[in-house]
Parts: sequence; C-alpha cells; structure tokens
Amino acid sequence: MVKRTFQPLVSLVHASAAQGHGDPDTATRTLIEQTYAQLRDDIIEGRLLPGSKLRIEHLRTQYAVGAGTLREALTLLVSDALASAEGQRGFRVAPITLEDLADLTQLRVQIETAALRQSIRAGGLRWRNATQSAYDAISAEEPIAPGRRRQWELLNERFHEALLSGAESPWTLRVLRLLSRHGERYRSFAMQLPGATRDVHAEHTEIFEYAMAGQDARASLALEAHIRTTPDLLIQALRDGKVTLPGAAPAQSAAQTAIRRAKKQTSSATT
Repeated sequence: MVKRTFQPLVSLVHASAAQGHGDPDTATRTLIEQTYAQLRDDIIEGRLLPGSKLRIEHLRTQYAVGAGTLREALTLLVSDALASAEGQRGFRVAPITLEDLADLTQLRVQIETAALRQSIRAGGLRWRNATQSAYDAISAEEPIAPGRRRQWELLNERFHEALLSGAESPWTLRVLRLLSRHGERYRSFAMQLPGATRDVHAEHTEIFEYAMAGQDARASLALEAHIRTTPDLLIQALRDGKVTLPGAAPAQSAAQTAIRRAKKQTSSATT
C-alpha cells in the first residue's frame, strides 16, 4: 500500500493549484503551510494554550511572517478544528474539554478497531513487514527520553497506521490522522500528570502480538483499551482534584457534568 500524506482540505486545494510550472504563488503557499505546521505543533504541544487568543500582531513577530500569511495559516487550523474564528474578532486556540475528549475517543474506537480487524484479515506479507518495522522502531524509543516525545509521537502514528494498512482505506487513515492530532493534545497533557504510571510499550506489544497471530478480536479489544487509557487517566485525575484542564470553564458543576458524560462513554463498550 502506498503511504499517503494527509493534509487539510484547504491545503490540498493549495497544493493542487501550485503544481503548474512557474506558478508565482508557490513560495507564498509553501510559507503558509510551514507557518500552519509550526502553529499546529505549538497548539498540540501546549505552547499555545487552549482557549488563548491568537493575536495577529503578536504572532507576526513570533513566527516572522506577514499578517496575510498568518491569517491563511490560521484558516487552515480552523479547518482542522484546532482553532476557531470569532467573526471580526480574530482567532482563538480550540479549548480542550472532557466532552470533546470523550467524543473523539468514542469515534476513534469505532473506526480504528473495525479497521484493525479488517486489516488483520486482509493483510499479507507486506502488511506484516510494515507492522513489524513500525513496532521495532517505536520499541527502540522506549522508554521515552526527555526531549524525544515529538519523535515518539511520529513513530506512534506510524505504528498505528501500519496496523491498519492491510485494510487499504486511505479515507480511514485521513480521518484517524485528524482525530490523532486532537488526541495528541490530551495525551501530551496526560503524560505530565503527577504520579501517572502507564506502560505504553506493553500496550503496543499486546496489540502487535495479537495482530501478528491473526487474533483480530483480541487485538481489537487490546487496541480499544489502549485508546481509552488517556481519558481514563484524565478523568481520575480530575475526580481526585489533582489537575484542571487548561482553558476549561472554572465552574465546578460544568466539570462534574463533563466527568459524568466522559465516564459514561468510556465505559459504554463494556456494558
């Protein structure tokens, strides 16, 4: 299966238009996409806080680009739902909430576990080799060294995509990449929880071994448990009062409602 790189719809339009020879706008479009990638990474890594205002006048200096380039890049972020447009008032980083986490977790479980079972059933030697290679690569990054989390995230994405590559569904991968970007925001936050203990490598190993053995049902259950661990950790930490979500509404009643909803969705598959 040929690996395809996902881009937001607006980026795909830009790339398609820029394929003509001698297009004078190519350099501008490339700068927009580079700025978009920098902003996206800063949002995912938490350097741009959830709910914070994205002020053009400040970002121009920070990213060393013009106001027009920034507005185009921010528009791409809006298409990825990582930022929101506020009419004539500019842009703001999308908040992170338990409701949002529960929703994207549930959707990812539904899509990814079904794709994994299909991939295991249909995958041949190429799929096995790709999955083995991706597993070996991420295993070499365990435990995650300080300053290597971004590299680990890229290998994590590669591992999950390799598991699903036997299904040969480009649209499945596109959707899951978008969900993964949003999930990475929460995963980055969960990794910093005080006293959090999680053996991600053991989780990956369990999924990998079941997949290689052709046990699609067991692999699917292991994958679901793996996906749901991040929301479980965050819910427990919030319930214990150890953390608060940055940019979240301060009202305690709203937080408790979010916890109940997230807990209900997280446990729905086991009932």
